[in-house]
Amino acid sequence: MELTEDVKQKLLSSQKNEITEYYIYKKLADKADDKNRDVLLKISEDELNHYNIWKELTGKEVKPSKFKIFKYYLISRVFGLTFGLKLMERGEEDAQVNYREMGLESSDVDKIINEENDHEERLLDMLDESYLKYTGSIVLGLNDALVELTGALAGFTLALKNARLIALVGLVTGIAAALSMASSEYLSTKAEGEEKSPVKASVFTGLAYIITVFLLIFPYLVFANYFVCLGVTLLVAVFIIFIFNYYISVTKDLSFRRHFMEMIILSFGVAALSFFIGYLLRYFLGVEE
Repeated sequence: MELTEDVKQKLLSSQKNEITEYYIYKKLADKADDKNRDVLLKISEDELNHYNIWKELTGKEVKPSKFKIFKYYLISRVFGLTFGLKLMERGEEDAQVNYREMGLESSDVDKIINEENDHEERLLDMLDESYLKYTGSIVLGLNDALVELTGALAGFTLALKNARLIALVGLVTGIAAALSMASSEYLSTKAEGEEKSPVKASVFTGLAYIITVFLLIFPYLVFANYFVCLGVTLLVAVFIIFIFNYYISVTKDLSFRRHFMEMIILSFGVAALSFFIGYLLRYFLGVEE
């Protein structure tokens, strides 16, 4: 098959990507359990076959990207196999579009595209990380903390007008709410008789809540101006919502934009309403500055 220089360069890029992912899957397979290892090794073999097909067309050897191998291996080890591999699979989806745009007519190219499409389906069936069963519990703790505490802090800011006092009241409120949420999640999970452990579900909920509480309260322990504290807290809330929703959108194949906007609207809507209520209460109760 005669290739133009532009197509050849694209194939060399794809070739590098395939050999890189071969090493990523192979390296992760060495650390995976028996259930996941065989599938990871099979996918790594597919990637090597794809590399060899491109090599026949380009007539060149290509070295893998050591940085990409390190990056996705580290991400998978730190944030979980599901997140790391699905993040990498998104890159493969982009590569599939490029294959078709090249205008190559070959059964081998069709085979590569079909196998790439099959990879994600097999990964979805294969990956079984126990912590993902508790995503709902994490969402419960995180979402409640964001909505309730941003609202409470906004109200406290107008009502109390003292950064340290707001931090104190916020911590007491947040810790009490976290313990309450954890207890409720334990009883709820136990009553529903799900496969999840009630203890683990409550721990995930409680931890998500407590961590969010401390992150939101932190500005009130650093800055003296309570309006600056509130502004930084709202920025922290946006950051938490962004990171969490991006992680869930990758692992669960959900719409990032829709879930991100839902949490932003809920959290900031409650915060704005609480801020206004704090102002009204301070006015009608005659609390002096």
